[in-house]
Amino acid sequence: MFVDEATIIVQAGNGGNGCVSFRREKYVPHGGPDGGDGGNGGSVILEATPGRTTLAEVARQRTYRAKHGAHGQGSNKTGKSAADVIVHVPLGTIARDEESGEFIADLTEPGRQVVVAKGGRRGRGNTHFASSVNQTPREAEPGNQGETRRIALELKLLAEVGLVGLPNAGKSTLLSRVSDAKPLIADYPFTTKSPVLGVVSLDISRSMVIADLPGLIEGAHEGHGLGDEFLRHVERTSILIHLVDAAPHSEPQPGEAYRIIRKELEEYSEALASKPELVVLTKSDLVSDEEREILLEDFADLAKDNETEPWEEKSRKLFVISAVSGEGLTELLEAAHALVQARRENTT
Repeated sequence: MFVDEATIIVQAGNGGNGCVSFRREKYVPHGGPDGGDGGNGGSVILEATPGRTTLAEVARQRTYRAKHGAHGQGSNKTGKSAADVIVHVPLGTIARDEESGEFIADLTEPGRQVVVAKGGRRGRGNTHFASSVNQTPREAEPGNQGETRRIALELKLLAEVGLVGLPNAGKSTLLSRVSDAKPLIADYPFTTKSPVLGVVSLDISRSMVIADLPGLIEGAHEGHGLGDEFLRHVERTSILIHLVDAAPHSEPQPGEAYRIIRKELEEYSEALASKPELVVLTKSDLVSDEEREILLEDFADLAKDNETEPWEEKSRKLFVISAVSGEGLTELLEAAHALVQARRENTT
């Protein structure tokens, strides 16, 4: 089950109360205050944890409570502080305060922690209130209350390359061919119900993470089909590989299929639509030489009609591939890695 949104209740522990106490020892004529401090309440902390891929486990529990700090005791004994509660979330999780909408953190680095509910501070014992004019203070501090909040969590996958296209464009087949990922592949739409990540290794020193995303349909940015739910995952990618079914008699026709997805990307986010894009005509093993020539001419015309700049200058390049025969895969992956590497260098 893939869950990419969840709301949890986090309750930090209260701080322990300080103690009012006085020394009562035989043969000690001038006993003074000896009330100890309370312990700190436990906090609730989110931690970015590699290996977690969904928010399903986090959503299942719903409420996370840390324990209260122990109260102080006589003989200057400090109460025990409560342990923090760690909530393990996948890398790429964004946390917000549900009530105010306040942004809390974007957990993209392995092991990064953020406190989402701070434990109450300990109360001081009466030892702290002794002075030259008040040698027997009968006051101590109560512990502070811990925070209670509702936290909205949203997962955005951390992939460098996003595969986009209409259902059955060949995204899952491509990912299964070039990586160790095992997406579901079948001859019907929407076989991919949730994003699938795969690591593509070109050689021992070059690799990149590719995400196979559920097929978009027309109107996806308005919530139609499965696509709107997953468009957010494409936002983090460095580049897009836009797959278009080139098989004979495919519907819609390749040019129209390309236009549909481009419109959805543009309607959803201008920043998303402006990402470098490699356009890929898939299933070339089913296309005759004559049909291939027509397709290439159609896409050349499409570029002229819809782009103010040449595709090459906008990092939109056209490839023809077959995930079955392997045609064009090496050239596609080399081009994708070059773009990814350029983006890595620009962000360091």
